[in-house]
Amino acid sequence: ICFLLFKQDICMHPQLFPDNLTEAYPKQGILGDCWLLCACTMLLKSRHLLEQVMPSGQCVWGDSRYRGKFCFRFWRNGRWMEVQVDDRLPCVNNTPCFSRCHSPSAFWIALLEKAYAKLRGSYEHLWAGQVCEAMVDLSGGVAERWSLKRAADTPTEKRLFPRLSEEMRKCSYISCCVHSTPTGAPELGQFHALSVIEWTDVKTSDGEEVRLLRIWNPWGRRCWGGAWTEKGAGWSSLDPSCSVDLLGRTQEGEFWVDETEFQQEFDEVTVGYSISKDMHLQSIYTGSFLTYTQQIGGRWIRGHSAGGCRNNSSYSSNPKFWLKLGEGGEVLLSLLQCGPRNAQRSCTERPPGGSGTPQHPHYQAIALHLWKVDKKHFNLKRTLNSTPCASSHTHAYEREVLVHTHLSAGFYLLVPSTFLQGAEGQFLLRVHSTCATSLSAIKVSLQQESVGGEWETVSVCGRWMAGSTAGGGRNFPSHGQNPRVPLTVTYDPGGTNIRVTLLQHSRENDLHAIGFHIYEVPDGKVDSMVISAAVCPVVSCVPHSHSQEVSVQCRLSPAVYTILPSTYQPDRSAEFTLTIVTLVNTPVHSTSAL
Repeated sequence: ICFLLFKQDICMHPQLFPDNLTEAYPKQGILGDCWLLCACTMLLKSRHLLEQVMPSGQCVWGDSRYRGKFCFRFWRNGRWMEVQVDDRLPCVNNTPCFSRCHSPSAFWIALLEKAYAKLRGSYEHLWAGQVCEAMVDLSGGVAERWSLKRAADTPTEKRLFPRLSEEMRKCSYISCCVHSTPTGAPELGQFHALSVIEWTDVKTSDGEEVRLLRIWNPWGRRCWGGAWTEKGAGWSSLDPSCSVDLLGRTQEGEFWVDETEFQQEFDEVTVGYSISKDMHLQSIYTGSFLTYTQQIGGRWIRGHSAGGCRNNSSYSSNPKFWLKLGEGGEVLLSLLQCGPRNAQRSCTERPPGGSGTPQHPHYQAIALHLWKVDKKHFNLKRTLNSTPCASSHTHAYEREVLVHTHLSAGFYLLVPSTFLQGAEGQFLLRVHSTCATSLSAIKVSLQQESVGGEWETVSVCGRWMAGSTAGGGRNFPSHGQNPRVPLTVTYDPGGTNIRVTLLQHSRENDLHAIGFHIYEVPDGKVDSMVISAAVCPVVSCVPHSHSQEVSVQCRLSPAVYTILPSTYQPDRSAEFTLTIVTLVNTPVHSTSAL
């Protein structure tokens, strides 16, 4: 494999997109990333999503301003990240060996694949994955996985996707996969993802109604047998004009199956929520737009907030959140754990859950439960011992678990948890709803035996910007230019009362050396405090480390402080999150980014 430039070696007249949209569909190469390519088809179905991932107006080949670079954006852990790549592609015999378009002169999918590989760490990290995860990364939305085998075993599930409204069958992004070799397609083998392009209901000459689904194979070939292949017996049961029309819709790599065959041969489907131009999710159950969105981050910390599942007596120590609804409405809750960017899984692995589930090397088994409460007469222990009003049911080794429900007005207690007690990790809690909501961290007394008080967690997002707020470490005169996060300590129990964690939002192969210092502010005026080499910090998290995150636990006397997170070298641009866990006696502690 060698990396070749476009005009010199691959194509004399390259373009991002062909004039014919059908020729823009991906075609899988020697890399096992069918899961990513199936998710990419959603971009062809929605132009505003495509422009969100690949911003329009970029210079291309033939433009005098073209510099051989392209920009892509992916949604990761609650925000959009920008990734730039050059136009060199891995080739064999002057032909791209990984994904490409049906049109040999179109390269949008090859460049997007390269950018996503850069985000994940390498092309190798694209080998096997989950369609639902790629859908979320390409849209910032939500995707659900449904087991077809479980539905087939349930008497009430008489038809495919009974929960999916007819309107949403056309708007949603649907992928399907096989776990084992289908009888109708022995060539497929095991573990392969495909996309559902269309479904339609037809009537046979006997008056029987049949639902047909048009399937697209990323390999670019049909490789399917059965009654609805091009010369299958099923077409003779339809009106000839109907048969000609449906067969005429199939493109390269597409084929038809009926619902019964689909249910028997495929193992699960992934349904991505449609997203409006205003970036609002559309419910796949009701078709309603979930126009209100909120998100908040959190952490499970061993010995403090990693209480495990409801079977553990320490469950009450898990992070807790208030959800307030002014009026009733449809609500979609999402708990997403922020695992390593190169975490990968088989694209067709069944959704795990319950006892006997094998552990995943990158993800914890997670779940989300919620209870409706009377905030004025709230008892934590009694509430947690009662039955939740909604939950994600079993803990699952998934990057994201969902809870879809309808809630009445009032207050709700949300508790995200891992199955194992002491399992550490970061998470993002998202709420999408048809009604206005308020989501906030809740402060509840943990009634620890060692010290009294309440533990309060606050996360602050910030940015080091070259030339302004990236001042570097203390040995540089520009150190005082770093962002400052004020901290007021009001309670000293005589032991550890502060834990500070600094997380940098940089790719694993592009980490900066990071650390932080905590300075006491004698007069309480954080803005006017001059920080120089002569001013000594009271606590330091050094030496600076090339790590995703660094942290320190300490005891601070009641006073006003300022925290300066920094990179070791000045002028290193990056975004960060500073999480402060403070023991308080009364809720008077506040922090904000400056």
